[in-house]
Amino acid sequence: MRTFVLIHGTWHGGWAWKEVIGHLSAKGHCAYAPTLAGHGPDETRSGVTHDDCVNSVVSCIRQGGLDNVILVGHSFGGTVVQRAAEEIGDRIARTVFLDALVLNRNESVVEILPTVFLNSLQPRNNGGQSATNSTNSSEFAVPPWETWRDNFMQDAIQEHAWLMWEQLAPEPAQVNLDKLDLSRFYTLNNIVPKSYIYCRQDRAMPPGYFHPGMSSRLGGCEVVEMDGSHEVMFTRPAELAEKLIEASSD
Repeated sequence: MRTFVLIHGTWHGGWAWKEVIGHLSAKGHCAYAPTLAGHGPDETRSGVTHDDCVNSVVSCIRQGGLDNVILVGHSFGGTVVQRAAEEIGDRIARTVFLDALVLNRNESVVEILPTVFLNSLQPRNNGGQSATNSTNSSEFAVPPWETWRDNFMQDAIQEHAWLMWEQLAPEPAQVNLDKLDLSRFYTLNNIVPKSYIYCRQDRAMPPGYFHPGMSSRLGGCEVVEMDGSHEVMFTRPAELAEKLIEASSD
């Protein structure tokens, strides 16, 4: 039996892993999916830092008495994996990055986001629908529906993509602006085993961004590939559960 702690990405919450947790549990594994600080429809986002997000994960693991954890990060969650591993590396058996961001030392998330990606998050001029179109400087708005449908979850039927899009919530802005030192992570990087799961049809970022772009930042790591879009936890939860198990194997 393995113990997974699953860290969600931007605009998501722990709810995003519900089906994956079900498939992992059916195979005899334990899985937890904390919601990061400042994430969720009714949460306060002003003043929430990247460290606050990390503390959400560290608290989940410490308070749950969890050890030998497979720490999984999706998208933005990859940066939280990096910092959480620094804080509780003695409790981590392996880190797994699912089409995730991987920061170098003293970088912030916003520094490594491609311009084409940032442009895709802007409200459409043709009357396209946007979930928030927030002008609040303390948060990043949910992407326009058309971007979500075409770039994030294009392998789902429209009704399913819409249902998931409606559950997204704005992202605390500061978590993307904080620079992370990560010196301890890159020391641990040679000690704690790591894997990268690459989704072949991911359109959220330009080709090559996640793999080999982000995956190569980890140095030597096991790369596991699967079909699917950026949101495989919604579109291929059973297959993703299998890949998580594969990626966590010695």
